[in-house]
Amino acid sequence: MTDCETYDAVIVGGGPAGATAAHDLARTGLRVVLLDRAGRIKPCGGAVPPRLLRDFAIPESLIVAHATSARIVAPSNREVDMPIDGGFVGMVDREVFDEWLRNRAATAGADRRTGTFERIERDADGTAIVVYRAPDQAESVRLRTRSVIGADGATSQVARQTIRNGGKPKNVFAYHEIIRSPAEGFDGTRCDIYYQHRLSPDFYAWIFPHGETASVGVGSAKKGFSLKGSVRELREITGLASCETIRSEGAPIPLRPLKKWDNGRDVVLAGDAAGVVAPASGEGIYYAMTGGRLAADAVREYLATGKAGALAKARSRFMKSHGLVFWVLGIMQYFWYGSDKRRERFVKMCADPDVQKLTWEAYMNKEFVRARPGAHVRIFFQDLGHLFGLAKT
Repeated sequence: MTDCETYDAVIVGGGPAGATAAHDLARTGLRVVLLDRAGRIKPCGGAVPPRLLRDFAIPESLIVAHATSARIVAPSNREVDMPIDGGFVGMVDREVFDEWLRNRAATAGADRRTGTFERIERDADGTAIVVYRAPDQAESVRLRTRSVIGADGATSQVARQTIRNGGKPKNVFAYHEIIRSPAEGFDGTRCDIYYQHRLSPDFYAWIFPHGETASVGVGSAKKGFSLKGSVRELREITGLASCETIRSEGAPIPLRPLKKWDNGRDVVLAGDAAGVVAPASGEGIYYAMTGGRLAADAVREYLATGKAGALAKARSRFMKSHGLVFWVLGIMQYFWYGSDKRRERFVKMCADPDVQKLTWEAYMNKEFVRARPGAHVRIFFQDLGHLFGLAKT
């Protein structure tokens, strides 16, 4: 690269959001750099809805397991099974899945770079200079660019440096261990979710099948709570303690979308950096890729028109499509995860067939289902009963 070369966009972070943005921009002929740290794997249960496969042209070969039911476990150890009628939840291995997305972006024309983002500088005319440190290089590398997409996770340095209050997100901390699945007695088609205070005082613990492996993890925002200790206990009580541990990862997960995703000039956020992880469920892959696509659309419009206001459309379009879902899930997490007594009532609600059907339909389609108002009304009053302790547990 010569000193006068200028890229159209530099995407900082090569997870699902950044890789999707890089792919979408590169395939339109723009000059794009995808910058990612080496060896980064996010702790994630790996669940993806069928809509993600359709919207982002993901091949079935990347699905390592098809979960056709979920088992919800209450504080009392009451178990509620939630079968998926005619559908499935796809499970991916993030190590393989993320690399496939990065390779697809490169195939579309993105210039892949490995390194750690340091800062954004400005040249004499105000154009952004992305500065990063490459492995085994003494001096930093500089990339001159017309726009920047910050997709560098919940502790985004791009957000911290360029977006007001971008460096102050509220997070849940997640930790999981990828283990070798037992040869016998393990249901590779079921996701297990534990709503128990001892395993997580304010979130949940999980066991998700990944074919020959499984993800055993937990999330919590409570300081001092031992995530590793919780996973160890979960493995012990479920008979998974002796299974081989292949790898382990930990990282913060944002609790809610940031109020602003752009700097009003040439930077926009996507994925965890923008806070797009669903409250209550912690689901992030679909929303990250959607956010990456919307960020790419906003950057493309900004580059074509020169109007920095186009960058704000990434957030407004995302919230228009998914803001209501995030709001409802946020209220649900705030109330139902508040105590084991409330969690017990929540699990009881999950036994209702209408709750199960509406839950799965909303998950598969990523929108609220309005086709059956009668069911919604009945669930609403049932929910009030549980809310005020009128329903039996």
